[in-house]
Amino acid sequence: MTQADGTVDKASLREAFGHFPSGVVAVCAEVDGERIGMAASTFVPVSLEPPLVAFCVQNTSTTWPKLADLEHVGISVLGEAHDAAARVLAAKTGDRFAGLDTETTDGGALFIDGASVWLDTTVTQQVPAGDHAIVVLRINELRVQSEIEPIVFHRSRFRWLRTVAS
Repeated sequence: MTQADGTVDKASLREAFGHFPSGVVAVCAEVDGERIGMAASTFVPVSLEPPLVAFCVQNTSTTWPKLADLEHVGISVLGEAHDAAARVLAAKTGDRFAGLDTETTDGGALFIDGASVWLDTTVTQQVPAGDHAIVVLRINELRVQSEIEPIVFHRSRFRWLRTVAS
């Protein structure tokens, strides 16, 4: 809803944004034996040549600064079995990896087992965008598990893709 002064009500805007379904990714790495990660539902493929993806992160994130300057950051496209994992990874406190099996590369990129896609990435650019930053990452390596269906975040709930539209 638009306010009398022409600004958009934040609650209405959040509701409107929620009508657009999005995939959910885990953005993770291991640093000095510590697993660091967060969930993001603003992930998007950007370019085939060079291979680039992007996601958005809140400027107030306390996790992103721990990952932003690393040479290798793992992106796991979460699957249907990850609804609880997505909530844990999005939590502000506690062990974000409780109950999750993970795998870490020699370079430190950390991946969530059972994800449909693993992308070993490197940050190439961060663009200020209001109360968020758009983070662009180059894909170094990837692994796809086609049999795993993705989880979708839509209207503040995690959902599954069960049927194909014709």
